[in-house]
Amino acid sequence: MQRLNRDSLHRGGFAGLRETRLVVDYKVGGQNDTWNGIGNFIYLADARFMPKGQTGMHPHKELDVISIMLEGSIEHQGSLENGKSMHANQVQAQRAGGEGFVHNEMNPDNTENRMLQLWVLPETSGEPASYKFHELKKDRMVAVYGGNTSQNITLDSHTIIEVGLLTKNKNVIHEGEFIAYITGGEGILNGIEVKDGDLVRDEKLDFTVISEDVHLTLIYVNKAH
Repeated sequence: MQRLNRDSLHRGGFAGLRETRLVVDYKVGGQNDTWNGIGNFIYLADARFMPKGQTGMHPHKELDVISIMLEGSIEHQGSLENGKSMHANQVQAQRAGGEGFVHNEMNPDNTENRMLQLWVLPETSGEPASYKFHELKKDRMVAVYGGNTSQNITLDSHTIIEVGLLTKNKNVIHEGEFIAYITGGEGILNGIEVKDGDLVRDEKLDFTVISEDVHLTLIYVNKAH
């Protein structure tokens, strides 16, 4: 099992947010201090927006951007779903495709918030821009990205992202290679205690929550579809 803790890395940021980048794949200029991804997953940052902070309007093209709200809220501006608000335990997934999109994420509150941002490269270039929104369910791993083209609940991809808002003693098992990120609590993962800010890579997952609750973000590749 490989483990990387957020607090061992440099904390940077831009505009109105501060972030720690844990996954920056070599495909997008990653160095030795960060990890490569898995499948088409190339980037993970643990970010806090300053009070009233914002990213500023900026573009993306041929990139899927997944935002997982952990604390506080965000107001979303842009060419996709302009004016949408996102609160803790909600997730938005934006596909830039060949069409591209511009967006600005803003913290409307006078306190810091916390958000994970993940990037995945699309498997097919030139697709139209699109937007998906998801609510997390207690004690359930919710697929927020990936799946086959016959469904329209999530953006399609062989790379799967599931997020769970899990309570004490909840157990999650996954067979096969994965990357997982733990936030907001503690658990036992493959016999090792893990905590907020731990990124883990292994060949199979057996995770049990030992704190009152925890967020688990799980990334893997579904080679079957």
